[in-house]
Amino acid sequence: MESPIPLPVERAIRKLGGDIALARRRRHISQTSLAERMSASLSTVRRMEKGDARVPIHFFARALHVFGEIQALELLLDTSRDEIGLTLMDERLPKRVRSKPRGTSGAL
Repeated sequence: MESPIPLPVERAIRKLGGDIALARRRRHISQTSLAERMSASLSTVRRMEKGDARVPIHFFARALHVFGEIQALELLLDTSRDEIGLTLMDERLPKRVRSKPRGTSGAL
């Protein structure tokens, strides 16, 4: 049995779907044309624009690609900007680094 989708996740997917629909209309692209460009069915585009959480993420990515916005997906959880992850890593850094004896392998 599948667990229910958390409400914040459901809202985010619904918003993304609505934003895709708005971007499509602003660009004067029909749902049929978007479906063709995405290699998807018309019903998939309709479900995606309604924010159906059962639509696979690759269709949302394909829509972003059609709109020239795929970099937004690439930057969602960019590890170089992950402040929480970087802070946790920094907290675990050693306070001191000791020299290794000669002949042992070290960094660079």
